[in-house]
Amino acid sequence: MTQTTLPPTPGTAVLPPALRGWLGPVAGSAASVVALLGVRYAGEGGPGRADARVGAAVEGVRPPWRSVALLLDSLGEPVGATALVMAVMTGCLLLRRPRAAVFTVAAVGATVGAATLLKHLVGRTIHGENLSYPSGHTAFATSLALTVALLATGRPGQDGHPSRYGFGLAAALVAGAAMGWAQVALGAHYPTDALAGWCTALALVPVTAWLVDRTADRRARRRADAGRQPGR
Repeated sequence: MTQTTLPPTPGTAVLPPALRGWLGPVAGSAASVVALLGVRYAGEGGPGRADARVGAAVEGVRPPWRSVALLLDSLGEPVGATALVMAVMTGCLLLRRPRAAVFTVAAVGATVGAATLLKHLVGRTIHGENLSYPSGHTAFATSLALTVALLATGRPGQDGHPSRYGFGLAAALVAGAAMGWAQVALGAHYPTDALAGWCTALALVPVTAWLVDRTADRRARRRADAGRQPGR
């Protein structure tokens, strides 16, 4: 008897089908930026030429903008970051989207974990021996914002041309860029650290979404096939 391959259940994918082919090249390009900058600044302990120019224009902001930068920075600290992730995950569970909850934790965890690993591999420092490349705060903020944007645009009943999702994704990228600005303004990171943190999230969130969808769809097919076996 020929088994029928079941398609993914509509509305359950965390990566909207219309965006899969579009975000693949974005993820690849972002990964290339992270790798190239990592090689360029490996083992260094000071700003590059671009860092010096951008940093001179951004660092040392005064109130009220310094207060804004401090607020954003606090959201990337362990307590603030955990609270944000838990809030998104709880919302997913209340909306009965367990796959989305798993994706939230996996995407943010993979991004922050990769940023931490890269810090030790690249070995770039700031203010003495503080590892700086890439910015973990920026990677976290971008990954969470992009995750929320994908979940919002990929909710049940929504699909279509990638341009439909442009506004939500752009807002997510702006949120990540805002955290990067805060890190540079407070002197915690070089501008290229923030750019690398931003790109780390762009590289890993779409890949994580694809893996979560693929794993969940395989499990769903196996359960469906087992339910159709004789004697069940």
